[in-house]
Formats: sequence, structure tokens, C-alpha cells
Amino acid sequence: MHVKILGSAAGGGFPQWNCACPNCRSLRAGTFRGKARTQAQIAISSDSERWFLLGASPDLRAQIEATPELHPHTVDDATRHSPICGAVLLNADIDHVLGLLLMRELQPLNAYATLSVRRILTEDNSMFVMLNRVDGQLNWNEIAMGETFSLLTPLGEDSGLRCRALSLGRHYPAYVSQRLQAGLIRHEASLGLIVESPSGKRLAYMPAVPQIDDVLLKEADSADVLLFDGTFWSDDELIHIQGNGATALEMGHVPVSSPTGSLAQLAHLRCPRKIYVHINNTNPMLDEASAEYREVRDAGWEIAEDGWQFEL
Repeated sequence: MHVKILGSAAGGGFPQWNCACPNCRSLRAGTFRGKARTQAQIAISSDSERWFLLGASPDLRAQIEATPELHPHTVDDATRHSPICGAVLLNADIDHVLGLLLMRELQPLNAYATLSVRRILTEDNSMFVMLNRVDGQLNWNEIAMGETFSLLTPLGEDSGLRCRALSLGRHYPAYVSQRLQAGLIRHEASLGLIVESPSGKRLAYMPAVPQIDDVLLKEADSADVLLFDGTFWSDDELIHIQGNGATALEMGHVPVSSPTGSLAQLAHLRCPRKIYVHINNTNPMLDEASAEYREVRDAGWEIAEDGWQFEL
């Protein structure tokens, strides 16, 4: 399995367009010891020819252009083509699904999502009608919790990649109407994903984790590579910087630091590679000269950067 980290930041990217926190100011001034990042986006493939997205980032167009493997090429003299076959949607957050609208040019795609997420996008959002202007433009495939499903091309070809979803969160985005929320299934709100390659190697992708329980620990410990929620360093990070706001836990993210943070709770994992993704622009571990960055690296973790790729 080929894995590409097209984007590694949380919603808004780094720097964020309206943010003047120390990290963003320093990056714009050219004095920051670290790198800019686009919003979180993963692409996977079993053959480097047919690719599937995990999420659909608002930065997707630029991410595709920065990745030659995702560029179109001429097929049977046709001018329209894409090696992107589909997208697995783990939640309905804007920074996770908005990129679908960037792929509205009548290109056949498979979308994998829970029934609840599909209802949010098709019943409450008129703009997503643009993805169903012709038959076969966007084919929905329902994710059932705990059941393994295959990633297929729009022509029904089996990619060889097998996925299984686990419930991580129960809160839907604020833009979802109360009327619709009343009919949604809570445990379908936010998912983690286990992807198994044809060789049996396992990738765990968990970009939004509100709590760490025994089920999550077991799944993470069985992975060969873990891509885990690195949104905030501390629970009061935004409050400390802005003077107000919600805590990390209130926003659905376990912070990295503290005795109950992910760095401590996942310290015993045996998987050979642990990588933080979905990193907020305020997180001090983005600064490669910081004590927080050194603490993460000394603990055996990596901090994802745009453009990383590896094989499983």
C-alpha cells in the first residue's frame, strides 16, 4: 500500500488566514523553525495507479497539483481523467468534506460514508447536488460500523485495499440542523479507519479523537503505522492564546501533552511508526526549535509534513 500525506494541518491550515498567533506571525515573517502545512488529507493506493482519498480537504486542488501521481493523463484520447477513484469520509466537518465540491466536473467517483454523514451532505446541503448532475457521477457506499469493506473503482474493480471503521465521536458539526440531528445515529458522527494492504500491513487513521479507550488502544496497537490526532498540545491551548474559547476536549480532541494526553496514553504502543497529523496552527510542537517538538521526537513520534509518503 502506498500512502501519501497530502496535507497535515487541522482546519484552516498553517498559517491560518485570519490568525496572528505567535506561530503564524513567525512563519509569515520567515523566522519560524518549521514548515507551512495545508489541511489534513491522505491518499492511499495498492498499485500507484488507482488512488483513494481519506477525506476531501478544502485544499484538495492544490494538493493534487503538488502530487504528480494524482494528475490526469490521456486515456483513449479523452481529455478528462483522474487516477482518483473515490473518497472515504470519516465525518461531516467542513474541513473534511468540502473538497468533494472541487471534484464536481462530472468525474465518476465512489464515496464511502455512514448513512448519517451521507444524509447531512445530501439532505441539508443544496450545493452537494452538483455531485449528482448525471448518473454515476458520485456513487455512495454505506459504511457499517465494524464491518470490513473493499475500496472499489467506479467500474467496480477491486483495489485490494480493505477498510474497517470504528466510532470515535458522537457530535455532529454545528452547521447540521437540529431537525436533521434528531434523526441521525450518534456513533456514526466521527470515525477512525483501519486500512489493510494486500500484504496484510495495517494503517490506522484517527484524525479526530475525543477520548482514548480500550477499543482504540487495541486497534492502534495492531497497526503498522498510526496516523493520530495531534490537533492541540494542551487542553487550554486556544484559551491561553486567545483569552477565551473552548478546550481541546470540548472540541473533540485529546491533547498531546499531560498525563492523560495521547503522548502518555499511547506510550506503550508497539507499532513501528507513530505519526501526529491534523495539527492546529497554534500547536507549539510545529516549531522545530521548541521543547515540545523535542519531547514528541524523543518519545518516538513523528510530526507529519505535507508531501510525506511511505509504503506498507
